[in-house]
Amino acid sequence: MMPEFNWKSDEAGFIHADNKKLEAICFGPSPEKAPTIVMLHEGLGCAKLWRDFPQKLAHETGYGVFVYSRAGYGKSEVCQLPRPLDYMSREAKEVLPQVLDTFGFQQGFLLGHSDGATIAAIYAGMMPDYRARAVVMMAPHFFTEDIGLKSIAKAKEKYEAGDLRERLSKYHENVECAFKGWNDAWLDEAFKNWNVSDAIDHLRIPALAIQGREDEYGTLAQIQEIDERTYSPADIEILENCGHSPHIDQPERTLEIISEFAARLMRIENEKVCVG
Repeated sequence: MMPEFNWKSDEAGFIHADNKKLEAICFGPSPEKAPTIVMLHEGLGCAKLWRDFPQKLAHETGYGVFVYSRAGYGKSEVCQLPRPLDYMSREAKEVLPQVLDTFGFQQGFLLGHSDGATIAAIYAGMMPDYRARAVVMMAPHFFTEDIGLKSIAKAKEKYEAGDLRERLSKYHENVECAFKGWNDAWLDEAFKNWNVSDAIDHLRIPALAIQGREDEYGTLAQIQEIDERTYSPADIEILENCGHSPHIDQPERTLEIISEFAARLMRIENEKVCVG
C-alpha cells in the first residue's frame, strides 16, 4: 500500500487516521532513507507546540522526524467529547497503527511527552511491531497521583479565569475540544483508578525515560515504575531544575540525551546488518 503522506521536509500537511483528518509535518530524511522518530505530544500539545525541537532532533540525529496532532488538537479534526477514560490506550492500539502506515514507517522509535509518552509506552509494550525499535518517554504517566491531579485542577482554574484559554487558542483551532478532552477526563472521579503500568511489563525494546525533578504533574514514582518492571534495557535520566517539559526547560541537555540514544540505536542496527 502506498503511503498517503507525501514526505517533504519542513512542509505541513494532513493525514487520515481513525476517520479523522490530522495535522502532520515532517523533518529530515524520508523513511526509505533513514530511521524515523515519531513524536507524540502532551495532553494540551499539538504539532506546533513542539516548537523547534523536531527540527533540531532531525539535524542532530540524522533521523527523519514525523510530528502530528491527535484528533481534537492543533489543526486536526475535532473529536467527540467527553473522551473515554481509556483514551490513551485507544489512541495507542487503534489510531497510532494507522498513523504509522500513512507515512510509510519502516523503522525507528516513538518519542512521547506526558500523555504522548504514555501512548508510546502502551504501543511499544502492547502492539507487536518490529518497526518500532525503541521508545523514548518524557514525563510519562502510568497511574494517577495527587500532585498531578492538583496541577490539572489548577490548569482548569487558569483556563476558566486566567489567560490559559487565550494562550492555547493560538495553537488549537478548537481550543474547547483540546482542553476539555484532556482536563475533563483526568478530573473525572473514576479516573483516579486509572493504571496502565502493565504496559511496562511487556516492553521488549530499549527504552529511555526522561523526567524533571520538579515535574508538577508527576513524581519520580512514574520513572521508578519503569526501572522496577521492565525486562528491557532502560536508560533513566532525571534532570535538575526541570519541570514537566524537559524539551522546553532543559532543551540542550534533552536533545543531547536523545541524540546519544539514537546514535547508539543506529550503531546496534548497523552491527546487526554487518553480522547478517
